[in-house]
Amino acid sequence: MKMIWKILSQTRMSWKGKMMRKRQRSGRMTGKRRRTSLRKDLTDIYLLRSYIHLCYVDVSENHLTDLSPLNYLIHLLWLKADGNRLRSAQLNELPYLQIASFAYNQITDTEGISHPRLGSLNLKGNQIRMVTGLDPQKLISLHTLELRGNKLESTLGINLPKLKNLFLAQNMLKKVEGLENLRNLTTLHLRDNHIETLSGFSREMQSLQYLNLRGNMISNLREFTKLQDLPKLRALVLLDNPCTDEHDYRQEALVQMAHLERLDKDFYEEEDRAEAQEIRQRMKEEQEQEAEPEPDLAVDQPSI
Repeated sequence: MKMIWKILSQTRMSWKGKMMRKRQRSGRMTGKRRRTSLRKDLTDIYLLRSYIHLCYVDVSENHLTDLSPLNYLIHLLWLKADGNRLRSAQLNELPYLQIASFAYNQITDTEGISHPRLGSLNLKGNQIRMVTGLDPQKLISLHTLELRGNKLESTLGINLPKLKNLFLAQNMLKKVEGLENLRNLTTLHLRDNHIETLSGFSREMQSLQYLNLRGNMISNLREFTKLQDLPKLRALVLLDNPCTDEHDYRQEALVQMAHLERLDKDFYEEEDRAEAQEIRQRMKEEQEQEAEPEPDLAVDQPSI
């Protein structure tokens, strides 16, 4: 307790003198005077509730199990609480909070996160099995969601239309589902899961440009056809999947996804595109021939 008083008293001292008079004139405090970093093996941050003007708080690498005193910091813009013993990221709605990180805790759910200006949420390295409670009507500004290294078994519950960057690597996912309405998603990271099929992608995901599926269990090249409806997909990573052992793996990917620019670490050359276009044209002609009706070979018999 003495330790936290010492740290906070130092913070309070910076509010005095000339800068205090400036605050009284403008009604604001500068970012320097609104920042505090507490990394001293703390188990309790109760005293922070008195510092309602703090905007930047870093309480990482402590032993905290409760963040409820932060509910009083209604001016909070930035919060970092990594490496504690938190079991929940739940806080009252903080109207100005824009960045929040709760990485490497013991959090088991995503309930109680409803900050209207929150743009980036980091929940990496926790114990979350299912995403619940992320209300798109409340999280109207969330563009980046980090959920790597959890225990997710499903992608359901991530119905956030404003989302642009979604990181789901190192979970326990077997398929993609419930992401069809993410119209603004540009980056989707699914590395090191157990995904066997590329079902779950739709034309509604019209902004997706980068898709990382490295280290999954995709074995059939025919799965590539399920990515044809992604009009802006430019980079695809499939290293360490069984399908990469097929000799025509790169070619088949480009045949099915004409707009693809990079597969794994290598960009496609113009000659690759020309060859893929020839294959597509040949396939189209073969399909048209199969669709043509066969001529009637029956011979009319003379009437008797």
